[in-house]
Amino acid sequence: MKVVNFVNSVVMGPKRRRAVLTSLAFALFCGVIVMLVFGAVRLDDWLRLSPLVPAAVGMIAGLPLFGVGIALTSWCIVVFLSAGGTPVPFSPPRQLVARGPYLRVRNPMVTGLLVSLLGAGLLLRSQSLALGLTPLMGVGAWIELKLVEEPELQQRLGAAYAEYRRQVPMFVPRLSRWRGASSN
Repeated sequence: MKVVNFVNSVVMGPKRRRAVLTSLAFALFCGVIVMLVFGAVRLDDWLRLSPLVPAAVGMIAGLPLFGVGIALTSWCIVVFLSAGGTPVPFSPPRQLVARGPYLRVRNPMVTGLLVSLLGAGLLLRSQSLALGLTPLMGVGAWIELKLVEEPELQQRLGAAYAEYRRQVPMFVPRLSRWRGASSN
């Protein structure tokens, strides 16, 4: 609960503090992703793992997955920026974002990240990235969302978020759009 209260105090606190912590968190996140991808390739070499798939299969399957994942993540960033926030939990939009991909899934940015990491794993033919580190990243994201982001959103947005969370799946998009009372 201390972490949730800290995040909430940053979100609701002074703009300068929010800006500094948002920049640091974004840089840290990008660094982790880069280390994850390059570390997976090194781990494959170190463990002497054979390539996950033939090069052609990696290209045919990996490139579309990578592209779709990046496109979904980019769409989410645009939606958050247009709502007056950023994707970094320290500087989110002030209101519930329930438009674009958020009408079908609560965490499309995480979905996009995982799809792009899986695509990168196939492109790089990395067993460690596709079969190990991408699922591990998904578990880590689930834990962080359940323990920090969702409680903070509930605390800050109240009933609107509770209704949204009850009706919209966490990672796997549903075919129909959410038609909540406060869709914007």
